[in-house]
Amino acid sequence: MNWITNSVLPKIKAWVKSDDVPDNLWIKCSSCSQMIFHREHQEAFNCCATCGHHAPLNPENRFSMLFDKGNFDHIPLEPVNDDPLKFKDSKRYTDRLRDTRSKTGLNDAIAVGAGQINSYPCVIAAFDFRFMGGSMGRMVGNGIVRAAKEAIKRKAALITVPSTGGARMQEGILSLMQLPRTIAAVEEVRDAGLPYLVLLAHPTTGGVTASFAMLGDIQIAEPGAIIGFAGRRVIEETVREKLPENFQTAEYLMDHGMVDAVVPRSEQPTYIGTLLDFMMGTKDRRKQA
Repeated sequence: MNWITNSVLPKIKAWVKSDDVPDNLWIKCSSCSQMIFHREHQEAFNCCATCGHHAPLNPENRFSMLFDKGNFDHIPLEPVNDDPLKFKDSKRYTDRLRDTRSKTGLNDAIAVGAGQINSYPCVIAAFDFRFMGGSMGRMVGNGIVRAAKEAIKRKAALITVPSTGGARMQEGILSLMQLPRTIAAVEEVRDAGLPYLVLLAHPTTGGVTASFAMLGDIQIAEPGAIIGFAGRRVIEETVREKLPENFQTAEYLMDHGMVDAVVPRSEQPTYIGTLLDFMMGTKDRRKQA
């Protein structure tokens, strides 16, 4: 021990130490474990440049990515009675909602935005998996219905982006009622002669898959997304067979005709814009002719 160790080094460490340096400058890819600088990760819309893994993307950033120049309007959703069934499992449903809202800053698992893609009017309803696993309760059902009505009102294409574990068990039968309710909303968009596109994000499972999420005029999926109704383990125990390693992935579903295209995020605005040009542009040109 000497004066350098006891006196000089502590002062140098205190001088170079900064409390302003955030502890999340680097993000570890959950797929390949590559360390990614947070700004590069955000600019790539949460995609890993090394392995191409698509990490979850919240609705706000998804709207900014898809809408022209990132311009969009939030569509407000009417609130619902939080706990009509007075549900309680390991904790009260009202407490679970309060804790989740406090932790995430979200009101529920869906957001709706309106804007333009390739200059065509669009309404997007996007899930946020951070809110109770993106589970579909009455508020999510309200979001799909509101998005459909807004699309009809604006003569716009409807795009849904599910990322969910399925129905919300804390709302029981009221959650299951959202399946036919959202299907009816999608059919109203179709009856109005407007396009309905689905962009399947990881994961899309359960009652959402069994309702509006598989009814798009065009089914698009993100690379590597798990898409299915029941889980892999449940299916294997039921059929008593070992399933392929890539079972229920977006690529597997495309190979078997359940998905039309697997499109990386970097290509989605252009790809969807081209689809809208085919589905909406031709009609406009005919009117002008």
